Amino acid sequence: MFAYNLRIALLSLKRNWILSSVIVGGIALGIAVSTMFSATRHSLARDPIPSKSGILYYVRMDSWDPQRPYPGTDPTLPPTQITYRDMVGIMKSDIPVRQSGMFKASLYVFPDPKVGRPAQTLVRLCFSDFFPMFDVPFKYGSGWDKRADEGPEPVVVLSEEENELLFGGADSVGRTVRIEDRDFRVTGVLDHWRPAVKFYDITQAAVQGVEPVFMPFNFVRPMKIRTGGNSDGWGPSPSVPGFEGVLAGESCWIQMWVELPTTGKRQAYEDFLKAYVLEQKKAGRFPRPLNNRLTRVGEWMKEQKVVPPQLTAMMVVSLLFLAVCALNLMGLLLGKFLARAPEIGVRRALGARRLDIFIQHVVECELVGVVGGLIGMALALGGLAWINNFMKTTFVARHDLFRMDGTMAMLSLGLSLLAGLVAGAYPAWRVCRIAPAIHLKVQ
Repeated sequence: MFAYNLRIALLSLKRNWILSSVIVGGIALGIAVSTMFSATRHSLARDPIPSKSGILYYVRMDSWDPQRPYPGTDPTLPPTQITYRDMVGIMKSDIPVRQSGMFKASLYVFPDPKVGRPAQTLVRLCFSDFFPMFDVPFKYGSGWDKRADEGPEPVVVLSEEENELLFGGADSVGRTVRIEDRDFRVTGVLDHWRPAVKFYDITQAAVQGVEPVFMPFNFVRPMKIRTGGNSDGWGPSPSVPGFEGVLAGESCWIQMWVELPTTGKRQAYEDFLKAYVLEQKKAGRFPRPLNNRLTRVGEWMKEQKVVPPQLTAMMVVSLLFLAVCALNLMGLLLGKFLARAPEIGVRRALGARRLDIFIQHVVECELVGVVGGLIGMALALGGLAWINNFMKTTFVARHDLFRMDGTMAMLSLGLSLLAGLVAGAYPAWRVCRIAPAIHLKVQ
């Protein structure tokens, strides 16, 4: 019966193809707009590491000025990062399964003169736990070990793009890269790893791509590396001059992550942080009330508003636009169906039930929705490609930020069916209520 109704629906669309094109175009336009904005928001809002988002915690402690809270919309929140000296202190804990302090810097990388010129490149300084903690995939080699952290040993991990630039995409494990005034040995090359949100560091440019180079954190001292990201500080100038004063001061510029797979470990780590802060208070630091925070990945993204409220509002408006399109098409479908009233009267007189007539016209409406939805999805893909091309020209420099995955494709198809039902349910109901007698003539 479905095949019969589908064949009748196709014949109906062909019979008045101009009106059918207008109806399909209306659905397509609504689906294109709603899918594009929904996919844009979904790209930023989805869980970037679902396998571990419930056990990874971002660490914060309130070491800020006693005279005023940390600047922001919520005065109860601590600084978004921690100081270098606090990172060193809490890294001594053996409670986390994995842990890493980190920050990004801008350093000069010197490729082979035959390949290219020296260029400033973003480098992430982190500990060896960074790679297994965030499930970072490798194409060649692996990350470094804990001995390289302690040395520190001159080793680096390259992104897939940086390896392509420096070594033509070949397996570069064991080869040498010159960064600033030192030579570093490559231990690994990342595989295709492009999270839409750089969730491990969302304090600045959350949608920026993964850094091209990763090196052991403890090179910060011998190379006197300063942060290339956000840095907030307060208080008097440190007594120690120069770079050592920066490390000893109250400037917050380190991101700190820990992996705590059980509730017991989380509680133990919270107790450890509390004891650490109380000990620092005895030394004259942490003048504000105790305010330690362990925040999961998803909660941290919401707190930092990775998904702008404006984007959510635009998605809601786009869905309302789809609803308006469907409601406006209701009148066209009603007129189209009523024009076939004599035909429907004959079918009713020959024994067709009202339900049969209703289902036949609903199938036609859903066919319109599916066809319009497919066209709308194609238009949405074009719109996302245009947005990505625009983002490529900005400081984000990414061409793969917004994508339509399987979830969004299913949503688009669902919205298409819903729009077809909204537009056609009432016209189908009206036409099945027509009395057959008024359309029959006695010969």
